[in-house]
Amino acid sequence: MIAASLSRRVDQLRAARAPFVVATVVRAQRPTSVRTGDAALVLGDGTIEGFVGGACAEQSVRLHALRALETGDALLLRILPGDDAAPAAEGAVTVQNPCLSGGSLEIFLEPMLASPRVLVVGDTPIAGAVARLGAELDLDVLTVAGADVEPAGDDLALVVAAHGRDELRALRRGLEAGLPYVGLVASRVRGSAVAAELQAEGVAPDRLAALETPAGLDIGARTPEEIALSILARIVAVRRGQQTVSVHVVAPAQELATAIDPVCGMAVAAAEQTPHVDHEGRRVYFCCDGCRTAFEHDPPRFLTAH
Repeated sequence: MIAASLSRRVDQLRAARAPFVVATVVRAQRPTSVRTGDAALVLGDGTIEGFVGGACAEQSVRLHALRALETGDALLLRILPGDDAAPAAEGAVTVQNPCLSGGSLEIFLEPMLASPRVLVVGDTPIAGAVARLGAELDLDVLTVAGADVEPAGDDLALVVAAHGRDELRALRRGLEAGLPYVGLVASRVRGSAVAAELQAEGVAPDRLAALETPAGLDIGARTPEEIALSILARIVAVRRGQQTVSVHVVAPAQELATAIDPVCGMAVAAAEQTPHVDHEGRRVYFCCDGCRTAFEHDPPRFLTAH
């Protein structure tokens, strides 16, 4: 069971919309320093809070937890002693760890990613319908006044359904922030007039091209719920990379960098939290301080071996 201190930390991370992984020991075979039920949190920068194994096991947890954050998929990590080839299985990764003194571990890695946030401006039936239906699509819908719009870098969309109230500032902030989707609920005539006003206010043409008005797919929607459905369908398409309009798309995250410990040959995350040294203009990473110390005593020996 997760400790109270870690549970409080989970609440803090969720409130900050920070991605992290919950690592829980589901099986521990003696001799080992952890017990079934021990847990830790792995943050996006590789920091580990809690305890799910010694230094060598920790490096495997860090590496595969960061990979789980990339994919968003939960994973069972098996850490076994030895250096034989590791068998593969769907939904599980087996790591043969030559540093372990014995025993084995099975650790469940569950990525916790913040739901994409959608800002909705307006106190209208359509705005309310977007908020209600969006919650069913695992979207974090936040209804705000037009004057209070402050887009964050990871926000997915801005929908303005305010019937002319506080539209310009909200749209300008969303477009200038480069949100993947910015939509205005309006007729084509009024939408064109609003776009012209934004252009007159100095919104760059490439940003203005990302504005969709009328917002949503053309499905002949009439009721607030139908209009909300058409807007959310467009947002889902943008989220999944299937948009068909000129909408700015967030660049994919960089692929996780990995490295090989030249002492034991173990794969580790090339992260600041991983033990490392700078040698002859390059950074060398290790699974633990012991391997780092061995390398520092005789670098040519290990660089030649690997």
